[in-house]
Amino acid sequence: MSEKTIRIGTRDSELALWQAKTVEKKLNDLGYKTEIIAVKSQGDIILDKPLYELGITGIFTKTLDIAMISGQVDIAVHSMKDVPTALPEGIIQAAVLERANVLDILVHKGNLDFLENNGTIATGSLRRQAQWWNKYPNHKVVDLRGNVNTRMQKLSDNDWNGAVFAAAGLERINLKPGNFIDLDWMIPAPAQGAMVVVAMANDNFTIDALSQLNHIETEICTYIERQFLKTLEGGCTAPIGALAKYNEQNDTIEFQGILLSVDGKQKLEINKEVDISEWKKLGFNSAQEILNNGGNELMTEIRKQLKK
Repeated sequence: MSEKTIRIGTRDSELALWQAKTVEKKLNDLGYKTEIIAVKSQGDIILDKPLYELGITGIFTKTLDIAMISGQVDIAVHSMKDVPTALPEGIIQAAVLERANVLDILVHKGNLDFLENNGTIATGSLRRQAQWWNKYPNHKVVDLRGNVNTRMQKLSDNDWNGAVFAAAGLERINLKPGNFIDLDWMIPAPAQGAMVVVAMANDNFTIDALSQLNHIETEICTYIERQFLKTLEGGCTAPIGALAKYNEQNDTIEFQGILLSVDGKQKLEINKEVDISEWKKLGFNSAQEILNNGGNELMTEIRKQLKK
């Protein structure tokens, strides 16, 4: 039996292709054969079960989930922050690659005076919007959607003072401009800067191949952050940030978590440092602490607001 070719599914944006090629190179270096398959929207594939029954929810991952379940591709590579905390039935997390830059950055137009006065910044993220308003309550925040190339173009076409991006996405495709500042006060999205590779649960050959790409430290830190998110959200989108870091010197995990109201006026934060042996429940325990200290009420309020 000849060794199978691992088919890597990808969306056709520049960043998605970069991520697929990165995984392809790593697999090729280990001696595996691969093929990249760009997958367009999959509305025309008829599945024998409705999407919600398969647990397919992620707006950015849906197309590739369907391509995997219908057998067009074997694996998919995602920005981990875009992947819903519950994967569809039959799909598993097979590798988390070593994390890149975790920070959010503000791309601006060469003048930062607006930070002291009134200004307008753009972001499509509830988390970034709420943290921005928490720090700059007088600013206007406008919605910004699309892939990173589209968003950079929209920034130059409009008279906004700046827009917030994940540093990692811009760095990966060499789009990071000279005019930016690191927003080190902004807590990133859970798993920001990490890439995840998913495979079919019954595909042992591919799972074995991908296990060699897994970066254990990133896997643990993103697990904690996503557990925090899942415990707080219960399936609803909310302004939530989380960052776990391994402290090699102390053999501990440092964790920061945040939940904000949509308008940024309320902010519930947690900062913890625990022994590495306690990693498995750290996200859950941190979220419970926030929920018990005003988080439950805040989440109820957020759900109400976002239903409107």
